[in-house]
Formats: sequence, structure tokens, C-alpha cells
Amino acid sequence: MQTIEVIVDALSRQGSKNIALTLVSADGGPLPSWQAGAHVDLHLAGGLVRQYSLAGDPQQRDSYLLCVKREAASRGGSRFVHEQLRLGQRLTLSVPRNIFSLQPAEHSVLMAGGIGITPLLAMAEQLDASGQSFELHYYVKTQADVAFRTRLHQGFRHGSCTLWSGCEGHSPRRDLPPVLHQPEGKRLYLCGPAAFMAHGEAEAINRGWSADRIHSEAFSAVAMPASAESAEGFTVTLSSSGNSYFVPPEKSIAVVLLEHQVAVPLSCEMGICGACLTPVLSGEVDHRDTVQSQAEKSCSDQQIALCCSRSRTPELVIAL
Repeated sequence: MQTIEVIVDALSRQGSKNIALTLVSADGGPLPSWQAGAHVDLHLAGGLVRQYSLAGDPQQRDSYLLCVKREAASRGGSRFVHEQLRLGQRLTLSVPRNIFSLQPAEHSVLMAGGIGITPLLAMAEQLDASGQSFELHYYVKTQADVAFRTRLHQGFRHGSCTLWSGCEGHSPRRDLPPVLHQPEGKRLYLCGPAAFMAHGEAEAINRGWSADRIHSEAFSAVAMPASAESAEGFTVTLSSSGNSYFVPPEKSIAVVLLEHQVAVPLSCEMGICGACLTPVLSGEVDHRDTVQSQAEKSCSDQQIALCCSRSRTPELVIAL
């Protein structure tokens, strides 16, 4: 995977629990272009690799803007950013990739929960720059949690921004954007905690939205039921070599392949980034990723996330 070297050019507090990172190219040149919804792999000390959405203006090539929430149950990434990252520090990034891109619509509805504002702010910037109609709805627990407050208060030329605070009685359970009652010609984008997105999607569908016009991006893996965790093993066969490998219940396909020196493009290892999606030639997939839509998971040309998904059949043949 192609990588670039960057330098931490600025750190800023964004709300009560977030830190924004401004990253510039180590060689002083422009950074690779990107579109709203893209994310990068950030390589940190100790071999940590974490995925963060790009939050700035896609037209701006001289820097990237990330925003990282301090997680109480951090797996190491957010703790490192909040406690050890310093100005001038050199880091390695992947080039941006996008599995959450904007789609054509007469009007776009952006619903962010907490740190989910990061990709949706970039979407607002891109839509505004192209003169497309949109509205951004940002849900937080308290006003102190608002990230990018200065930018949001500046407003947009072609869209609106509404802040909803749960402590002021405006949680998504009680207050949803009125526009959800008018789905015609619109697309809905959701990003935030899993429960927030599930609620937003369910309420939209209840109001007549079709599933193919609702788009979401998860920041954490979906928990599997205990019955799924104890599923039986299966065999995965590589179409390129014909070699087959047994995948036991306690290991992922990716881990088994790596143990046999088979190159696997891994990144998040939680089924949320799409780096390891691989075409399936035969067999029935037990999809456990949050990258693909339900339509993609049920179409004839399926792909499997090697880091988390499994097989419902004794053998799975993949194009690897």
C-alpha cells in the first residue's frame, strides 16, 4: 500500500474530548487529492495503525485535517494521539481511500453523531464548493462537545448547519430533522455511534426512504452474537494457486492466510475500512463487515472482508 510521510503542523482542541491534527507533507509539496468521505491509515508508534476520516476541505492540498476523540477504552491509537503526539513529529500515512463517497442527489442530508462529524464536515465543504443543496445536523451530548465550532459558525453558502444537544432535550431519539419526512430526490448520510446510525436509518426507512439512498460509515466493529463466535471452521481456497487452508473458529481468514505467507492487504482488522475486501468465486459468505451495504452483501458478485467475515458453507473460494 502506498504511503506518504507527513509532519504534525498543528494540534488543536476541538470540543471537550477531541484533538484535531493538521498534517503537511514532509517534502513540502502538495498532498494527494481526495474526495469527501475518504479516510487514511495513520501509522503510530509501536506498529499501531488506525483509520481516521479526513475532515477538512477536499480542495485544500497543502494539508490534511484529522480529528481524534479520546476514547476511555482506547486500543492505543487515541491514547497515543492525546498523550504523546507532538508538533513537528513525523508520521506515515496511507494515501486516502474512499468507501463513503457522495452520490448524486437533489439535496443531501448529513447526520453526524459525536466524532462522526469528521467525514460529514468534509462532505459539507465539498457540497458547498460545488453549489449543491445540503443540510448538516450535528448531534452532541453537550455544547462543550462540539468540534469545529468556529468553522460551523461561519456557515455555508449552499447549505445549513443545525446543532442538536442532548442535554438541552434535543437527542436523536426525540428530535430528528424534519427533512426526513420528505425523502424524494434526497440522500441521507449517517456517521457516528452504531446505535445513532441504526436509529437514524430505521426512522428514515419508516418515513419512506429507500435503503439504497441511505449511506453510513462505522467507526467501530459490530459485535457478533455469541452463537456466531462459536461457529464451526471452514476451508478457504485461493483461486490463483488452488491451495486450501482450514480456518478454525478462533481465527480469521486473514490471520490464517498470513500464517501461510499469503499476502493480505490489512488495515483496520475490524471490517470497517474495506482494505481486505476480496471477490468470492464460490461459497456462501457470513458477512460481518460494516463497509458494504446490504445490497452489496446480497448481490451475485460478492466480496468478503477477510479480517472478520466467515463462511456459511464448508468451503469458500476467493479470488486471491
